[in-house]
Amino acid sequence: MSSDAKQQAQDLHEQAHALDGADDDEALRLYHEALQLDPARPSTLYNLGLIHKYRGEWVESREFNRRSVELQPDGEAANWNLAIAATALCDWATARAAWQRLGIKVAEGDGPIDDDFGTAPVRLNPDTHGEVVWGKRIDPVRVLIMNIPFPASGFRLGDIVLHDGAPTGTRTSGGREYDVFNVLELHAPSRMATFELDVEVGSPDAIEALDEMASGAHVYVEDWTSTVRMLCKACSEGTPHEHHDEDGGRDDSWAERRTLGAAAEDEATLRATLALWDAPGRRVIGLALALSPSTSN
Repeated sequence: MSSDAKQQAQDLHEQAHALDGADDDEALRLYHEALQLDPARPSTLYNLGLIHKYRGEWVESREFNRRSVELQPDGEAANWNLAIAATALCDWATARAAWQRLGIKVAEGDGPIDDDFGTAPVRLNPDTHGEVVWGKRIDPVRVLIMNIPFPASGFRLGDIVLHDGAPTGTRTSGGREYDVFNVLELHAPSRMATFELDVEVGSPDAIEALDEMASGAHVYVEDWTSTVRMLCKACSEGTPHEHHDEDGGRDDSWAERRTLGAAAEDEATLRATLALWDAPGRRVIGLALALSPSTSN
């Protein structure tokens, strides 16, 4: 290949890179032109795979990242995105091979990776309201949601979500700081429905009693009044700062009227649990189905 062709490919690559996120269609066109001139450019192949990743076009993302890795087997970013695309496509052999090249130990086998990579917070719908919830990492890029997300998010307790590999912000729990990862898409839906409860309770003990009673019935409750914290975008995507508690943040004084999130496979089970919980000093004022169970699994 002539030096002129290589330079022209480089120029096209740089023009495309300048458009990433602003005009992806034009960036794709320019990257493809660069690739026609210089097919063995790992960076161009990677950038094509990156755009397709954020579009959720997993077949294309897997292909371009695979070609990039073939040219540069130790390319960390391309291997990560290859593994993400392969995971989205349930191509477990390709995903495992990519993790192994990255030095990440995953269980052998042909089926889905289902391991324990610890706890992680993930940001649902990162391009809109960006709610952060906690979950269990079952592989390097999938999390089982363990909170009850707000119904408006479209996600449920028990959903398995596919997340990006680059952290965007941190959260602290138990004195330890955890990276936050942006969710790319729902990978496997939960059978749980989300309900919103309005209750009147005299003390935190009543909420704890409901939590214990509910867990025994495979019902889950979360006191949204006390657990939800609103953050500005800068802090949500960075490290939350003290001003959220000092200026319009959480009020830790006890309020008898509270909003709870609840998750159950059916309303009858939830109502039966609430009937057993009902006692002087605690009552349900309202119960509404906020997000129906998924019918996709």
